[in-house]
Amino acid sequence: MSRAGELALRVLVVAALTVDCVVHLDLADAIQVAAPGGVGGGTLFRTQAAAAGLAAVLLLVTGGRFAYVLAGVVALSAFVPVLLYSFVAVPTIGPIPSMYDPTWYDKKIISALAEGLAVLLATIGVLVTRDRPVSPRN
Repeated sequence: MSRAGELALRVLVVAALTVDCVVHLDLADAIQVAAPGGVGGGTLFRTQAAAAGLAAVLLLVTGGRFAYVLAGVVALSAFVPVLLYSFVAVPTIGPIPSMYDPTWYDKKIISALAEGLAVLLATIGVLVTRDRPVSPRN
């Protein structure tokens, strides 16, 4: 892949992760439902937002294969639950509350699309990116 193509791919993944981060931060207060003795949905959303933000920065700065893997895993960690909790009433599991929400509203749709796109593009990034050897500094 050309350098310009790789840069475009990297920017698209970073943009998708940024959307994921912003939407999760925006919805965190509204979804703060806690399992008894567990963490709240808002805490999970804030954690997801932080992970997406960190993965985006790492990918933007390094562009390495590991950064693409991390970006894909972070996006997948949001994409799977949004689909699962939209179609299945998953009960409380340990400290994780039941966050069943079958409604599809604008922010949820935008976030799910961004997460799915980030997973796809990060996978492509892993496949086409070659880690560059570290050259000694003179």
